[in-house]
Amino acid sequence: MKEASPVKFYFAKYFFLAFGLLQWLCGMLLFLQGDAEKNGKASLLFFAIGLTFVALYFLIAAKLKRVAIGKKRIVVMDNNKSEHYEWPEVKYIKMVPYFNLCKLKLRGRKDRIYFLPDQTFEPLFGLFPGEPELVDGLRKKVK
Repeated sequence: MKEASPVKFYFAKYFFLAFGLLQWLCGMLLFLQGDAEKNGKASLLFFAIGLTFVALYFLIAAKLKRVAIGKKRIVVMDNNKSEHYEWPEVKYIKMVPYFNLCKLKLRGRKDRIYFLPDQTFEPLFGLFPGEPELVDGLRKKVK
């Protein structure tokens, strides 16, 4: 079964949270250091940027999951549990342009699952094949 490296997955999942908390820390240090009148606007800007990135984290982190693709099945791993799906249960797999992400829609599930492809798959920056070619390509790459 092929999946993206765990380091790549956790970096992508927690990047927005770490960057947002870093912005809050910078804003707090600017606010506490020196003159509050001069640094007030800059610290407010850092706080707003941090708030935006933390909100993005909460939007993205719930949908981004680790996915392993095999010859006959797809395994979706979320925390300590893993769900196994057969290929006929997959409604579609599409690439998200410019982000090197795949979007997976399963039959019977309302939400979409976003995952990172393995290292052998390279993004084409908006020039992606249609659904059948992509699924066939993923099946061939696993073999």
